[in-house]
Amino acid sequence: MASEQPLIHAMYPVKGFRLGTVEAGIRYPNRKDLVVMTWPEEASVAGVFTRNRFCAAPVELSRQRLAGAPCALVVNTGNANAGTGKQGLEDAETCTARLAEVLGCLPEQVLAFSTGVIGEYMPVPTLLSGLPACVERLAESEVAWYQAAEGIMTTDTRPKGESVCFEHEGAVYTLTGIAKGAGMIRPDMATMLAFIATDVSIEEALLQQVLNEATNRSFNRITVDGDTSTNDACLLVATGSAGNEHIVNTEQPLYRVLSEQVAMLCQRLAQSLVRDAEGATKFVSVVVEQAGSRQEALEVAYTVAHSPLVKTALFASDPNWGRILAAVGRANINDLDVASISIFLGDVCIVTDGGVEPDYREAAGQAVMDQVEIVIRIVLSRGGATETVWTSDLSHDYVSINAEYRT
Repeated sequence: MASEQPLIHAMYPVKGFRLGTVEAGIRYPNRKDLVVMTWPEEASVAGVFTRNRFCAAPVELSRQRLAGAPCALVVNTGNANAGTGKQGLEDAETCTARLAEVLGCLPEQVLAFSTGVIGEYMPVPTLLSGLPACVERLAESEVAWYQAAEGIMTTDTRPKGESVCFEHEGAVYTLTGIAKGAGMIRPDMATMLAFIATDVSIEEALLQQVLNEATNRSFNRITVDGDTSTNDACLLVATGSAGNEHIVNTEQPLYRVLSEQVAMLCQRLAQSLVRDAEGATKFVSVVVEQAGSRQEALEVAYTVAHSPLVKTALFASDPNWGRILAAVGRANINDLDVASISIFLGDVCIVTDGGVEPDYREAAGQAVMDQVEIVIRIVLSRGGATETVWTSDLSHDYVSINAEYRT
């Protein structure tokens, strides 16, 4: 566990958003693995999905249905329904059609999300048998949110959720979200799965803009192992139940408040994934400052964060700063002047003028590396852009977890 900080806190219900969770036995017995969520038809819905070209059948289906006034979703663990071709898509359609029948809505209004083993066909009868019980348990309560957070877990060790009530012009609004993911995390859109709801009333196109911006500041800034899943998805639902003046443009003050609150909540969820990363013992912030552009800063940050040598040194608490220096040097940056780069471990300067800082002492670096939470700061001296990527170390347990995943 990369941090002792709690990964889930008080979960405030969002009026109009209901959740129901059961143990369907999709892959393992006595484990919550099937979740249904519903919301009013007039709600606004936004989503982002994986850029993996082998995207799972439920991703393909939900992406198509996002603009069709969806009002419900079903999510299962234990089976990703990815790499399953035409049969996988038919299975996703069958499951959503059955849920629509139970709820009394159109099949096209139901989204599907799955996570688990890739390349196996969905046990459709098992999933279908669990849907009525999910619907019976639909509730707006804190307990319903917590159970859903458990129900979407795979190799996660603990459920992950965040919630906030924020005030604007005398009115109080609620924002609550859950997420799962511990491995196969280097999202090219969002985490493996995240579901967020608010009671704010907002135009759907603007809600999508809020989610896109929040995603780029949070889920697109984390990496555990550099792998992008076939099933990544993040959904944001605005039920409109708060009764505010409907947000129709970005100049309305509540739009800016909501945008910032969603970004902060997504950032906390994203960081909770890294804190619970498979086998992780460290939570690491890689901060690149004074880059020529945001993309340049991210290129350097991800090169360091993805380096197996850097990640194993972090696991060993070894202040082997040469591995960090080498990773920075191989980043795909034109005309990188190594003599102008400074590198820090925490507040300890380890590199200046292209080599070791004259006053650096290994004991100081060791003191930083012994910590559970570490900041690696790289100053490029090329411009004014700064970006941060959050990552973890690479341990024996990560290898064991993934080597034994299907056994």
